[in-house]
Amino acid sequence: MNIETFVLGPVMTNAYLVYDHEKKSGIVVDPGMGPEPLLNRIRELGLEIEAILLTHAHFDHIGGLEELRQWTGAPVYIHRAETDWLTDPDQNGSGLWPGLPAITCRPAENVLSGGETLSFLGETFRVIHTPGHSPGSVTYVCGSVIFSGDVLFKDSIGRTDLPGGDYKTLMDSIHRHLMELPEETRVLSGHGPETTIGREQEHNPFVTGLI
Repeated sequence: MNIETFVLGPVMTNAYLVYDHEKKSGIVVDPGMGPEPLLNRIRELGLEIEAILLTHAHFDHIGGLEELRQWTGAPVYIHRAETDWLTDPDQNGSGLWPGLPAITCRPAENVLSGGETLSFLGETFRVIHTPGHSPGSVTYVCGSVIFSGDVLFKDSIGRTDLPGGDYKTLMDSIHRHLMELPEETRVLSGHGPETTIGREQEHNPFVTGLI
């Protein structure tokens, strides 16, 4: 399984292309704004995209969704708490940021509750509901890799001052679900460099209690 990162849009959001080169199949996690580099890579590799997984529906994580979906025909997966955010610029935040275009998307083809096990590329992707940054934030776990969206970052955590955010809920999600994963688990976040669960257990000031 190959994973490539594309830093997209005005707030440098990480979009992930996960693919099997031999099978010529892939999935995309969080297609951000200005997805042309991601689309060009998919074309270059000749991949068929099986699914588009959303960790949550803030504008910077869905800005390239419709362009990607139209070109690939891939179904979209999102948590049920944020299904309406795709069609509402005020809820996804694009309508609240001056200078940004209002982002609207068609409804998702698949709605998640958390606890599901999805199968793509011959791999298993476990869905964990990890609210706090937003009500419908989810983390996708595939083997020793997680796609954590804006829940956990290297040395930091997701902001909780946006509508639907809650600090206590976020910390509960991190401690109950993410910190229980093996230390060697790679954390691929919505922004910034990758890290590991073990590193964050030791160095993240929000996790260690220094903040």
